[in-house]
Amino acid sequence: MDWKSFLSDTKKSFANLNKNIPETFNGFNHMGKEAKKNGELNEKTKEFIALGIAIATRCESCIGFHVASLVRLGATKGEFIEALSMASYMGGGPSITYSAKALDAYEQLSNN
Repeated sequence: MDWKSFLSDTKKSFANLNKNIPETFNGFNHMGKEAKKNGELNEKTKEFIALGIAIATRCESCIGFHVASLVRLGATKGEFIEALSMASYMGGGPSITYSAKALDAYEQLSNN
């Protein structure tokens, strides 16, 4: 999968949906800004949690967006691999499959 193209297409689909349900998107975006604020946990830790949930729920667009955020936040490949190991352990076989997709996304989006 070409993750950059996939995320670009997903953003276009989201923009189209946003035109039709703007209040829902506004609420979702507001909730996301609040959830990502640095507090007891920093944003990078929260993004790793979100990635684990995205893997467990098998949400490819979620995986892509959270991987992109982790790349932006400077997550190292070592940190990323450890998080994938934990997500795979917690989710079993299906999470192994989606962890592999997440690693592919990381390598493409971080140019590693």
